[in-house]
Amino acid sequence: MATAMPPRLHPQEISFPLPQALHTTAHIHLTRLETCAMVFLATSTPGDSAGTVKPMGSLIYAMPDLKSPTTPLSTTLYTAPNSLEYTTRVAKILARRLRVPVYVGSSIDPASLGLQVEEEMAGLRRIVEEVVRRWEEGEKKEKE
Repeated sequence: MATAMPPRLHPQEISFPLPQALHTTAHIHLTRLETCAMVFLATSTPGDSAGTVKPMGSLIYAMPDLKSPTTPLSTTLYTAPNSLEYTTRVAKILARRLRVPVYVGSSIDPASLGLQVEEEMAGLRRIVEEVVRRWEEGEKKEKE
C-alpha cells in the first residue's frame, strides 16, 4: 500500500525590475531539486498583453567541471536562436556559482529588448545574484 507524502517541490517565483532597463520586469522560476536546480527566465514589459503567447526560448543543461571548476560544461537541450547565447551564459554562471548541475530555460533576448551591453550585463548580474541568494537561503533552511 502506498503512503501519502507531501510534495517536495517548492518552486519560487521571483519578479523584479531589471536594472537600467526601463519598464522591463524579470521573472524567475527557481526549483531546488535534490541533485540539481531548475531555473526558468522571462521578461515582461507594460506593452505585453495578457493573452500574448511568448516563445519558450532555449533550454540549457550545465554542470560544474570537477577538473576545472572555473569552466562549467554545458549542452543545449532545446535551441531558440535569439535566446541561446544568453541562456548558455546564465546556465554556466549558475553551475559555477551553485556548484550543482542546472537546467536553465530562458526566453530572454537582450537584442529584442533593445538593451545596450551595460544594461544587459546589469540585468544578468541581478538575475544571477537573486538566484544564488535564494539558493543559499534554501541550503540554510535544509540544514536547520
